[in-house]
Amino acid sequence: MTALFDPRDPAVRTDPYPIYRRLREADPVHQSHFGYWVLSRYADVDAVLRAPGVSSEFYRNQVWAERRGGLDSPLVRSVRNWMLMLDGPPHRRIRGVLGKVFTRAAVERLRPRVTAEADRLLDAMGDGETDLIESLALPLPVTVTCELLGLPTDNRVQCRHWTEQISRVIDPSITAADVAEMNRAETEFREYVTGELDRRRAAPTDDILSLLLHTEVDGVRLTDHEIVANVLFLFVAGHETTVNLVGNGVLALLRHPDQLQLLRENPELMPGAVEEITRYDAPVQIVSRLLDEEVVLDDAILPAGAKVMLLFGAANRDPARYSHPESLDVTRTGIKTLAFSGGPHYCLGAALGKMETAVVLTKLLRRYGKMELTGEELRWRSNVSFRGLERLPLRLLR
Repeated sequence: MTALFDPRDPAVRTDPYPIYRRLREADPVHQSHFGYWVLSRYADVDAVLRAPGVSSEFYRNQVWAERRGGLDSPLVRSVRNWMLMLDGPPHRRIRGVLGKVFTRAAVERLRPRVTAEADRLLDAMGDGETDLIESLALPLPVTVTCELLGLPTDNRVQCRHWTEQISRVIDPSITAADVAEMNRAETEFREYVTGELDRRRAAPTDDILSLLLHTEVDGVRLTDHEIVANVLFLFVAGHETTVNLVGNGVLALLRHPDQLQLLRENPELMPGAVEEITRYDAPVQIVSRLLDEEVVLDDAILPAGAKVMLLFGAANRDPARYSHPESLDVTRTGIKTLAFSGGPHYCLGAALGKMETAVVLTKLLRRYGKMELTGEELRWRSNVSFRGLERLPLRLLR
């Protein structure tokens, strides 16, 4: 059995799961031809996420940085301040500020606003044929993120465009044209948010931008560059993850009509169903780490200095962790998905993304007695790190 993994393979974008299965069975600790160790088993991925001496500071890798315009490029300068890309005290410092926004209680306070926005979008969508991505899955998290941060919702379309471009920074299959567009988008986004920060200094308000400007951690405030970088990160994380989770979830349910019907008849299953959808077709498929120290797995040793690619999508379908992992089961229990990472870098916004998805799915099932694919060919976005559909054309009937 041949087990090769190349993120540039079109099959990784359209249907990576057969490739993942071959890797898990034939070469689960795979040394790729492009210089990475590729891990596909749940236990191995989880171990690396939690191990000491494992770094997220990928900008320290010269090749990685050069492929994105170099250490002095706008994009890499921004990424160097993303909470996602920091370790140790710098990571904890920024996480300590942002963590105040994403407590369980804070997320629940957002539920009425998320529900109202979902209703507004569904009213505008109406019955008949629609693209669920464009009409609902995309605008909802972008609007929520704008309101959460305190950015004008009138600019949400432009914010969405910027963050769609920049989100490819962690994608291992980017091109030179992608890099040019990402650096241009980062520059424009930074100028926009800097203007908003200047307004908050003159007239503070009750939003995250004002919080980031005035909150101190260990007596030190965040710099403007740190604030802008992490506002961008919150947009990328919140927007990309939720739109993919909603789209992938609806598609999975439509392809498993028995599970869709079970959820209709038992709406109390929705929280667990969202966890299962997240496991079954993860919105985030691939992340990478640098090893400052060796990591010992059950049957392999990864050396210090190694670059490691963690396949969340493969780990979430590992039969050693889940029974019948290729099946969608909305009654499944004991789910501990890796779709939102793990260890010190577990996604702060996971609860918000799952709440938004639960609201959308609940509203859809209540409003429409029949949902079906139109038969149009489905196309997956080119970003292999974030798995999501370009469009989800549906026919909706009450």
